[in-house]
Amino acid sequence: MLNHYYTIEKDGNFELEIKKSRFICHLKQVKNEIEAQDFIQSIKKEHGKANHNCVAYLIGEHDEIQRAYDDGEPSGTAGVPMLEVLKKRQLKNVVAVVTRYFGGTKLGAGGLIRAYGKAVSQGLNEIGVVERKLHTQMTIHVSYPASGKLENLLREANYRIKDIFYSDIVSFSCLIDQEQLTFFQAKVIEWLNGQVTFEKGPQVYCDKKISL
Repeated sequence: MLNHYYTIEKDGNFELEIKKSRFICHLKQVKNEIEAQDFIQSIKKEHGKANHNCVAYLIGEHDEIQRAYDDGEPSGTAGVPMLEVLKKRQLKNVVAVVTRYFGGTKLGAGGLIRAYGKAVSQGLNEIGVVERKLHTQMTIHVSYPASGKLENLLREANYRIKDIFYSDIVSFSCLIDQEQLTFFQAKVIEWLNGQVTFEKGPQVYCDKKISL
C-alpha cells in the first residue's frame, strides 16, 4: 500500500462554454478499469446526443493503467491533454469524461487541446483534490478517572478520534498518521504517566483537502 497519494475529493462535474461549444467535465473515483468503463458508458448513454465524449483515466498505485480516447476529435487533441492534467496533478484512480456539444465554431487543434485540458483542470479545482494518507487505527485503553483528561488532550492536539467505547475501562479508537505513531504513543504515555495500554489495529486511508 502506498503511504499516500492524491485523488479527487468526490465525484462530480463541471461545465464551461468556449465559443458557444459546451464542455462538461465528469470526474469519478474508480478502483479498477471495469468501473472506469462502466462510468464512461453511463456518460455516453446520458449524453448520447453530444458530438463527443472524450476520455482519460489513471488507475493503479503506480499508474499501471493509463488511457486516453479522442472519440472523434482530431487525434491527440482531447484525451491526451486530459490525461496530462491528471498526471500533472499526480492523481490516482480517477476517470475523466469531457462531453462536448459543438456550438458551430471550430477551435482548431491548439484550441481543442486548450479547451479539453481547461475543462479537466477547472473541473478538478471545482470538485476538489485530497491527499489520501495511510493511518493506523490505534486503540488506547485507560481507566475511567483518566478518560476525561485523555479525551481533552487528544482533541486539543487535533488527533482523529474514531470511536469511544465504555466497558469496565474506556477505550479511545484513534486514527494516527503512520509517521507519527511512535511520537503519538510516547505523548500519550507522558500525559497519563504510563497508566495506559495500546492495541494496534488495521491500516486505513484518511483524506486531507489540498488547497489549490
